[in-house]
Amino acid sequence: MTNRGDSIARKRGGKSRSDEREWTDLMDAKAADLESNPIDIDGPAPKPTEVDGDPSEGAWAEQEEDEFGMDERLDALDRAGESFHWMKERRFRRMFREIEGQLSGVLGKGGYDWVDRRVFDQVFDQSTLMAVYKLMNKGHIDTLDWPIARGKEAHVFHATAPSGSVAVKIFHTSNAVFKGLLQYIEGDPRFGGLRRRHRELVNVWVRKENRNLLRMRKNGVRVPEPLAVFRNVLIMDYLGDENGPSPRLKDLKVENAEEIYQSLLEQLKLIWQDSRLAHADFSEYNVLIHEGEPWIIDVGQAVDVAHPNSKEYLVRDVTRLVQWANRNGVEVEVADAMLKVLAE
Repeated sequence: MTNRGDSIARKRGGKSRSDEREWTDLMDAKAADLESNPIDIDGPAPKPTEVDGDPSEGAWAEQEEDEFGMDERLDALDRAGESFHWMKERRFRRMFREIEGQLSGVLGKGGYDWVDRRVFDQVFDQSTLMAVYKLMNKGHIDTLDWPIARGKEAHVFHATAPSGSVAVKIFHTSNAVFKGLLQYIEGDPRFGGLRRRHRELVNVWVRKENRNLLRMRKNGVRVPEPLAVFRNVLIMDYLGDENGPSPRLKDLKVENAEEIYQSLLEQLKLIWQDSRLAHADFSEYNVLIHEGEPWIIDVGQAVDVAHPNSKEYLVRDVTRLVQWANRNGVEVEVADAMLKVLAE
């Protein structure tokens, strides 16, 4: 793919982020699998048919000699947040000791007195740490390196895998935000018989994003490729470089808005006609400019065309694109844009 980033857009107040990385705040855009095995979509790790023994089931019941400082670090973490006392149980100690170094990029460089409570409390609960361990143990990821983005439904981290850089999206399990997203699940024929327990909503949402990504990529939509999924953790292509993730369209001052508009309009057409989906939350917050091309992200809320509100969502998606184009000097009407999306 030809890199046309310089001719398409430039970052507002752009500067290198190699020395200091900041979160991309996704609160303005809805981000949001599987209580089963890690699923390897495309990668070096084998596709497991059965989950290995869970640490909570006594796989590591034997007592092992504690590494230097382990007790002190766990005590400090426990003091920081009482919800982490489970880590000191011997059946979990080995698991956490094995992956502790691989999480150092997320947690920081030092003892647990420096832990960023906002990240650790919100993201790395017991279930999530066990899911991350499974994915590391299966060879899907080697390390979690640094945060890319955060939102109400999920945090995204840069990670290193045997194949190179990947993005790891970890969906929150401790809040009720997914209850507000039922409108994007109920009515979708792919997810019938849903019970409204929070854990199930999270798992369905992760599975939904994974399936939406697969369907869109199959039909030529520029979205990250999903690589593996397990419980509330989704691994996918990383869109960015060593300095940080590719910028959002929202954060750019574009120089050829007409070209970007036409490209994104074609993407919406591919999503609707070929993928048989409506994105349902399309905006400049959910578009990255990567290697000179607009890529669409955060597709968990996308619904099948059979969803009773799919046409309403499509009109909203197209309207938001047209509004962005108008703000950037492109004269286009919603009616004309809808005709292009719906035209065979």
